[in-house]
Amino acid sequence: MTVMAERTPQTSPLSVEEFERIADFAAKDSDNAVKLEFIDGRIEVKDVPDGDHGTIVTWLIRRCMQHRPELDVYADQGLRGESYRRGRARPDAVLVPEAYFAGHGEWADPDGVLMTVEITSHDSDTDRRDRKEKPLAYAAAGIPVHLLIDRDEGTLIVHSNPDAEAGRYQDIHIAKFGDSVHLPDPVSFALETERLRDFVR
Repeated sequence: MTVMAERTPQTSPLSVEEFERIADFAAKDSDNAVKLEFIDGRIEVKDVPDGDHGTIVTWLIRRCMQHRPELDVYADQGLRGESYRRGRARPDAVLVPEAYFAGHGEWADPDGVLMTVEITSHDSDTDRRDRKEKPLAYAAAGIPVHLLIDRDEGTLIVHSNPDAEAGRYQDIHIAKFGDSVHLPDPVSFALETERLRDFVR
């Protein structure tokens, strides 16, 4: 069965519970061809990542384990976003204290998350979803650091110092692939990013 999702605001609001039923059905019936999120009142379709996307996630996991071995990195863990219009997001990677997600289920509380990571996809929605909506959602949830790896622009954008009430990050630093990128507290290490040049097509 093909999973289709509305990409414009619903005429009647969709509840989070209805979204979770749809997402659960889609996950069981679509052979993981797509993943669904609920951002800014809309169902969002997140395509299955390509090989370079997956390689960047693996590269980042290795760097995090090298610098912060006491923390865990999860790929595609669902997060609740109650403070941001009762959303449900699935970051490409999430850095958390060890075993933080144990017992949480598919959609976890974001309170203990130290950093979310998104990697742009080569689809028509990546500008709106990854560059605009996701940083707002993660800031509103109070996540201390958000890292956007933008494959189209060849940049890393580090968002920090969230103002949850305003729903935005107050500090934004942009670096090019190849630069040394400092990830601020509570992540607290530098990424050497030269290797990312190899994963851009």
